[in-house]
Amino acid sequence: MQRTKAYTMLYTNSWKAWVLAARPKTLMAAVVPVMIAAAFCFYDHSGRQGTWIPLLLCFLFAVIMQIDANFVNDYFDNLHGNDSPATRLGPPRACAEGWVTPRAMRNAIIATTAFASIIGLLTVLCYGDIYFILIGIACIAGCFLYTLWFSYHAMGDVLVVLFFGIVPVCGTYYLATGIALPTHIVIASIACGMMIDALLLVNNFRDCDVDRANGKYTLVVYTGRTWGGRLNMMAGWLSALLMLMAIVMQPISIIALTAVLLVFAPFVCMHTATALQLPKAQGKDSYNRILAHTARNIFLFGLTTITALAVAGITNSVL
Repeated sequence: MQRTKAYTMLYTNSWKAWVLAARPKTLMAAVVPVMIAAAFCFYDHSGRQGTWIPLLLCFLFAVIMQIDANFVNDYFDNLHGNDSPATRLGPPRACAEGWVTPRAMRNAIIATTAFASIIGLLTVLCYGDIYFILIGIACIAGCFLYTLWFSYHAMGDVLVVLFFGIVPVCGTYYLATGIALPTHIVIASIACGMMIDALLLVNNFRDCDVDRANGKYTLVVYTGRTWGGRLNMMAGWLSALLMLMAIVMQPISIIALTAVLLVFAPFVCMHTATALQLPKAQGKDSYNRILAHTARNIFLFGLTTITALAVAGITNSVL
């Protein structure tokens, strides 16, 4: 058993320990890209019969892969000594805290990787083309290589935009519709990836000193905290701008455009307010609060996109 200040008594490898190891708050990063792709599928009126089935399979694959990535990150960062409870400012990690044994975590990584592979293969066989198998392999490889190599060489942000934006949004849209990807979907996928990268930037801003000491050279370590905070701010602003571009690239009235802009205004305000708090953060509680608010903003970004598309569609149909 292990007692911490933030959590009550936990039994090693207990159900509660595994729930914490899965990091439920981070699952928004897996859910939102599929939400956005689904919204565009129906807004474009290009979905085919049975659209919901590939969407649900993509949703399941994304969530399992996110949990798998969290397990991989937990295991290998603990192996490298990056999650020491004495120096860590972020939420405690399962292996480092002793909630989950390394052997159990290795087995969980194997199980989640296998489960995601089965779901992905089923989706490809039913709805995709053979090259989607290569995309699935790239997703699994990226899950491991992010923690093992890319995050140590300032490439983590690139992988986030790719595997939490371009791949899930474009891949889900294609699997659900069966048509070639229009330009506005590619732009929307980049917007989604950049918004989710804001979460990584918060993590890397918080861990800047520890990462530097452990030889983990993230983008924030290279640019410094001042620019790290600015990058976090710009990630949200640019994601909103790109998503607006993706929406207005299709026929839209002036009234619908005005309505869409008003829908996005609360998201931009909330992201700005959260980003302004990052340079002022001190201690675990403030960083964890900003992290939770950033996860909330990611979900709000997905809901804002869905609402904006609904408003645009209703307004265009009425007019």
